[in-house]
Amino acid sequence: MISDKMNKALNEQVNAELFSSYLYLGMSAWFSEKSLNGFASWMRVQAQEEMSHAMKIYNFILERGGNIQLTTIEKPESEWGSPLEVVQEVANHEAKVTGLVNDLVDVALEQRDHATNIFLQWFVTEQVEEEASVGDVLERAKMIGDDSAGMFALDMEMAKREFTEDEE
Repeated sequence: MISDKMNKALNEQVNAELFSSYLYLGMSAWFSEKSLNGFASWMRVQAQEEMSHAMKIYNFILERGGNIQLTTIEKPESEWGSPLEVVQEVANHEAKVTGLVNDLVDVALEQRDHATNIFLQWFVTEQVEEEASVGDVLERAKMIGDDSAGMFALDMEMAKREFTEDEE
């Protein structure tokens, strides 16, 4: 059985993952409106990934005998000044999510909840990968700056990413 404190913290993470999905879906729409369809596709994949993460935690809560407490999802930002600004926000957001995951691990350790700690290690690893991946895109977008040919080339590359269901 999962403790009340761990249950609450995991439910808050479900909400955070759903918010991330919502935010990334909004970014996808913004890129589509700017005819940057590769970036739009990349952000749709990011949104799907975050939804998958939310469901992974949701299912874990139920498996551990906890209860689901769905709450309101905050409205995300929907306007940005440039593609670089969007990618910078993605990088900042992923760093924030890493902090949230680390906080969850702290709660699991405090509660001596070894099963949840082991479960959360997948998310710790995932966040390392996410921050590295987004960091790479951010650095390339910074190098490109206002060069439309460079942005076009990066946009074409971003279109190649496809969603694959995360493995546990």
